[in-house]
Amino acid sequence: MQWFLEANSVGHKIALMVFAILLFAVVMGGILLAVDRPKRVPTWVVVAGFLGPTLALLLLGLVYPALETVRGSFYDRRGEEFIGFDNYVTVFTEDGFQTVLRNTVLWVVLVPVITTALGLVYAYLVDRTRFESLAKALVFLPMAISMVGAGVIWRFVYEFRPDQPGVNQIGLLNQALVLFGIEPQQFLIDAPSNTFYLIVVMIWIQAGFAMTVLSAAIKAIPDDVVEAARLDGVSGVQMFRYVTVPSIRPALVVVLTTVAIVTLKVFDIVRTMTGGNFATSVVANEFYTQAFRQFNFGLGAALAVLLFILVIPIIAYNVRQLRLSEEIR
Repeated sequence: MQWFLEANSVGHKIALMVFAILLFAVVMGGILLAVDRPKRVPTWVVVAGFLGPTLALLLLGLVYPALETVRGSFYDRRGEEFIGFDNYVTVFTEDGFQTVLRNTVLWVVLVPVITTALGLVYAYLVDRTRFESLAKALVFLPMAISMVGAGVIWRFVYEFRPDQPGVNQIGLLNQALVLFGIEPQQFLIDAPSNTFYLIVVMIWIQAGFAMTVLSAAIKAIPDDVVEAARLDGVSGVQMFRYVTVPSIRPALVVVLTTVAIVTLKVFDIVRTMTGGNFATSVVANEFYTQAFRQFNFGLGAALAVLLFILVIPIIAYNVRQLRLSEEIR
């Protein structure tokens, strides 16, 4: 039984897990049993019983860590000495961090726009075609792959070997270049083009999401609107520009903002393919590097706060556009 009683043993950890689950079940069961008797319990107790656990989890798991992160961003690397806005000054003035911010802006601008455009065009072209299901499945398939898995796959695609006699390229893209008599390229090392090659991976993953949402929106366009446009002699391009796009505007906003938020938090692709080296790092990756690799908790907290601030305008724009759409309806 010694292995079970030791603090670091597997048995001890399993026992703690089981105890925590049972304690949670007992507490929640007691709360639900109490609030299930509205005639005997005041209304405020019923409300507190249902909302209390949720609010407690939000406070402990979201609000408190967020406030601690903001507080930590004003302290030094060990969180001991108050240094004011020095961490934020470092982020916006040092050359390395300026590269990180530039890369983040490129990701947030290019990925949502290109992904949404590709998804929209593809959804429009395959709509009601003979092989629509198969065509959509092929584009949606990358969504089933984790970003780490996608990063590993595309790292092999971009793999480089020096062009020497008897040395074969194992990277798919470089092998294609060699077949056409072109020198192989170090796609993941040469800056700043390597950032764009990483962006391609994110677009490849998210295009399926954009296509699925926009395809559903296109199918929801009333048939009488489409028929009226055809009777007026509207061509295919005009139909796309003046009927399809305005009709699915709320879906376009949702796709753009959702992909933008996912892109802001991109970490897996950069970490897997380059580790943030060769001037490819972004804010999310740099936050991890500073906080958990270099143990500069103050600077890591400042980057986390910056990431949170960057997400707020996107969410606000999404909410505003959805409210406008509801008012129009």
